[in-house]
Amino acid sequence: MIPRASLALLHCKNAGALAPNQAAKSLLTLASSVASECNASLDDAGAGARQAFDEIPSRGAAAGSNSPLSDYTWRGSVRPALDHFLDVHRRCGGRVFGGALSSVLKVCGSVPDRALGEQVHGLCIRCGHDSGDVSVGASLVDMYMKCRSVEDGRKVFEAMPERNVATWMSLLTGYIQTRAHSDAVALFFRMRAEGIWPNLFTFASVLSAVASQGAADLGQRVHAQSVKFGYRSTVLVCNSLMNMYAKCGLVQEAKAIFCGMETRDVVSWNTLMAGLVLNGREAEALQLFHDSRSSIAKLTQSTYSTVIKLCANLKHLGLARQLHSSVLKRGFHSDGNVMTTLMDSYSKCGELENALTIFLLMPGSQNVVSWTAMINGCIQNDDIPLAVALFSRMRQDGVAPNEFTYSTMLTASVANLPHLIHAQVIKTNYQCMPVVGTALLSSYAKHCSTEEALSVFKMIDQKDVVAWSAMLTCFAQAGDSNGATNVFIKMTMHGVKPNEFTISSAIDACASPMAGVDLGRQFHAISIKHRCQDAICVSSALVSMYARKGSIESAQSVFERQFDRDFVSWNSMISGYAQHGYSQKALDLFRQMEAEGVEMDGVTFLAVIMACTHSGLVEEGRQYFDSMVRDYGITPTMEHYACMVDLYSRAGRLDETMSLIGGMPFPPGPMVWCTLLGACRVHKNVELGKLAAEKLHSLEPLDSATYVLLSNIYSAAGKWKEKDEVRKLMDTRKVKKEAGCSWIQIKNKIHSFIASDKSHPLSEQIYAKLKAMTARLKQEGYCPDTSFVLHEAEEEKKEAMLAMHSERLALAFGLIATPPGATLQIFKNLRVCGDCHTVIKMVSAIEDREIIMRDCSRFHHFNSGVCSCGDFW
Repeated sequence: MIPRASLALLHCKNAGALAPNQAAKSLLTLASSVASECNASLDDAGAGARQAFDEIPSRGAAAGSNSPLSDYTWRGSVRPALDHFLDVHRRCGGRVFGGALSSVLKVCGSVPDRALGEQVHGLCIRCGHDSGDVSVGASLVDMYMKCRSVEDGRKVFEAMPERNVATWMSLLTGYIQTRAHSDAVALFFRMRAEGIWPNLFTFASVLSAVASQGAADLGQRVHAQSVKFGYRSTVLVCNSLMNMYAKCGLVQEAKAIFCGMETRDVVSWNTLMAGLVLNGREAEALQLFHDSRSSIAKLTQSTYSTVIKLCANLKHLGLARQLHSSVLKRGFHSDGNVMTTLMDSYSKCGELENALTIFLLMPGSQNVVSWTAMINGCIQNDDIPLAVALFSRMRQDGVAPNEFTYSTMLTASVANLPHLIHAQVIKTNYQCMPVVGTALLSSYAKHCSTEEALSVFKMIDQKDVVAWSAMLTCFAQAGDSNGATNVFIKMTMHGVKPNEFTISSAIDACASPMAGVDLGRQFHAISIKHRCQDAICVSSALVSMYARKGSIESAQSVFERQFDRDFVSWNSMISGYAQHGYSQKALDLFRQMEAEGVEMDGVTFLAVIMACTHSGLVEEGRQYFDSMVRDYGITPTMEHYACMVDLYSRAGRLDETMSLIGGMPFPPGPMVWCTLLGACRVHKNVELGKLAAEKLHSLEPLDSATYVLLSNIYSAAGKWKEKDEVRKLMDTRKVKKEAGCSWIQIKNKIHSFIASDKSHPLSEQIYAKLKAMTARLKQEGYCPDTSFVLHEAEEEKKEAMLAMHSERLALAFGLIATPPGATLQIFKNLRVCGDCHTVIKMVSAIEDREIIMRDCSRFHHFNSGVCSCGDFW
């Protein structure tokens, strides 16, 4: 890069004021700067051409000749080219022909140096070659585009009275180099509209732009144009068409182009292989590689890179090693791209040590790509410390990270890493790039830092569908359905079309407890509108969402319509059945999954054991737990042991529960002890409850649930003194009890209630309905169970306190706010009390309503006086 500090910048707008001598003087100063600061090892092979030029008898007659200058330019000899140009310019009194200006402009673009190019542009204006000479105009456009001065290049282009295909190509190529692919495609169609005849290089370039956009419809239009202009069988155009179709996901079209080619070169085979790999069709790509061996005399570096990448995707270590030997045999071990791909293949096959050996043996080829690939390999193999060390060493060695390096580092799940990388990103001015911004906000989302993610999102200049989807996913992971919905609305307002991943994230957000019941159905309709309801990520999200929102029938309907199912769908459906109390359906589905040979994981067995837990199927649950370990080789996690503790303790088998806890291969965590404490409350086991509470106090001293459960155990046993001591301990440690809250959605609005709540606008009607409802229940034989009131008070007062529980307020409001027969769906953040459970069962029969209630434990479907839980929860 030519230093610019010593240059006196001369802009085009005042270049016309330069006299020829002044222009020459300015360029002479520039040439001196170049001569002193360029690398002395620049190619001097153009010396022969310079000597031949010096021997011409009449140099004045040849003042406009640019043959030696063209030779220097073609060889990349910057210093000799500038010296020659200035010498000719000085000897000819400032008169320079267009060919010489075109050549020196190519030098400016090859460096590239905008300041130098602007001075030559000034000289073009002075000499009158800026508008009348098509060759000079094309060179000016090409120079500005290579210097990434897109606006200046476009201004020159628009000012030209006459343009040929080379001029159009210069601008089109510049747009592609600056990733303005949509502008490049628009320029191609404008070029056609103005009657310019495209050549095969035009088609190759515009197809490259279409491929980068993934715009299959535009690609097909360009394809039709290429056929119209007679390039149907041209190898270059056919290769570009295959690349375009493959990157647009149209593999069959790419294969059809390949099969229809009369002549193929090695690029043709490589392009189709790469396209198959890109679309996950590795088996076909491997077969194509074997077929190519009889048609390709010699494998190229590109072939090796593609096939080695194929080995990485298939984790085919044996073939990767064979190709490694072939690479060494053919002398490609010095090719950075091949060795980087080989290194990546070893990493993905779990051979991190071999990958690191290759990396260390290629010091001459260690660039930002190889460093990034090695860092990515460490992260994939869970060696985060080595990845961080390499990232630090990379910068120490003077290799500047690029956007892919930063985005790769951000995939590592380290708590403080997003903030540290974010600081580096800002320092190196990468924060506005979509790939980095998306990686940053995704990283913040993993750590539930929604505010930081949103600030990063606002900084991204050109938000693509991936960036919008990542921001939406961030809100979904935080359970913020309103935030996710707002992002989706803004995305569509900006004209960004959602894809299946965007919609699946929005559906996931609808599964949060505070999301409206009907919101998920609306996004289901949106998925149908965009024809992606059958995409596996969308249909699986729908199954999970419907199951978690209480619509188990809708979840089952979506599940049964799925063409393809992954284990996420199976797990969601089994878990949904278990949560809704349909344990037998959950176990039947598990057996079907087993019969079809679907891959199972720990989540599958967790759902099955949960189904057994919610139905009291102790022996079946134990058998599934043993089968998971014995038959499937799945190591139980803390969640599995907690579920088994729940299974035994719910059934009152507390001795077996303690034996299970004592036999755990790791110390029991808070989840295990909290589960046991909850069971001790149900079975009123004071001593065991006290032990569980002591364990929890040592692990999580500020968790209010421990104090509340222990207090309830003491209350139920009539040990008021011990209960008061627990309450005092809470006050001493400043632990706040989580308030019980219930909510119900009516007409897209959430109505929340707490016990004895009178803040609702319809409180008078709600309490009137409660009074009437209680009276009717007593007529039907209802007797309040005041043992659920854990306070010392008179029986009448206890009954009044029961009647004002938050779930009953939500129920009464639902009854007066909806038409007769409508289904009610109530959510509660804590476990529903036994007396309220009895009341809701009776109300479902009296009011002839289906009432669905989701508490912190499970779903309860009340219908005709019966609950789906079988009174076992």
